[in-house]
Amino acid sequence: MAKKKAIPAKYQVWVEARKRYHLSDMHIQMARELGLNPKKFGKLANERQEPWKAPLPDFIENIYFKRFGKTRPDVVKSIEQMVGPQQKKEAPKPGGANDLPHQDS
Repeated sequence: MAKKKAIPAKYQVWVEARKRYHLSDMHIQMARELGLNPKKFGKLANERQEPWKAPLPDFIENIYFKRFGKTRPDVVKSIEQMVGPQQKKEAPKPGGANDLPHQDS
C-alpha cells in the first residue's frame, strides 16, 4: 500500500474547512486568494441563525467578483495539487551546495 504524504499544517486548516463547510476546491482557492481566515468561517457560515447573511459559497463568490472582477479563478487547483509540487521542491537534491567538498586551509 502506498504511503500517503502528510499535508503541512498551514494547508491542513484549509482541507478541514473544505470538509466542514462543504466547499469546493474553487471556493477554497478563491478564499485563499482573498486572504480569508478559515478559522473564522463559522462566523460567516451561520445563515440559518442570521437569515440576512448569504451562504458561505455565495459570499466568497460575491467578494471575489468585487475584488478581482471575474467570477472564478483562471486555473483551479485543489490543496493536494498545490502541495505536491512544493514537497518535491523541498526534497534535497544530490549535487547541490551541501554536497561540495570542504577545503581545509
